[in-house]
Amino acid sequence: MQKISTFLWFDDQAEAAARFYTSVFADSRIVGTTHYTEAGPGAAGTVMTVTFELAGQSYTALNGGPIFPFTEAISLQVDCADQQEVDELWTKLTADGGEDGQCGWIKDRYGLSWQLVPRVLTELIADPDRAKASRVIAAMLQMQKIDVGKLLDAAEG
Repeated sequence: MQKISTFLWFDDQAEAAARFYTSVFADSRIVGTTHYTEAGPGAAGTVMTVTFELAGQSYTALNGGPIFPFTEAISLQVDCADQQEVDELWTKLTADGGEDGQCGWIKDRYGLSWQLVPRVLTELIADPDRAKASRVIAAMLQMQKIDVGKLLDAAEG
């Protein structure tokens, strides 16, 4: 078991969310499910938690009620190998009620924020040529979904 893992609080969609997320990412699976008992606070027999893995990373989803909704203060960042991966994940994660955001951020249908970051963006903004890095950042700030071609054009000046 992983020592530190991410815990996600849902209203009552923990199981649906876990199934959705494990369908989106390779090397993912549902590990286990617990149910509320007569002790509550949820209705006895309903799903309390779902433990799942995304690309080998452990998560737990809780059906905790509407007390604590997601905000952009926390997001899951995905290292994307290329534009194709960004495009595929953007389409899947925004489907059926998700929302486009700025600078590679999106919200899925459950309200969880994601950052889809092409690896080249990280490399370009870390470039020792600070003028190049600044041009790339300026270009990225104008985007919703990150466009690798436009980042490379900005890097060239």
